[in-house]
Amino acid sequence: MEYLISADCAKKWNVSQRRVAIYCKEGRIEGAVMMGRMWMIPKSAEKPEDPRKTKKNAE
Repeated sequence: MEYLISADCAKKWNVSQRRVAIYCKEGRIEGAVMMGRMWMIPKSAEKPEDPRKTKKNAE
């Protein structure tokens, strides 16, 4: 299996490296593993939804 580092995923998903690390720490990216101090993320992993975004109800 091929892996990307968090910096590569951050560019691919247009988010910060910190956000990618949070996704990994929370277990929201399937197959992500920590090697030393670096998160290794499967190349085929998809970006999880951002829980901070809220949908506004149209009334």
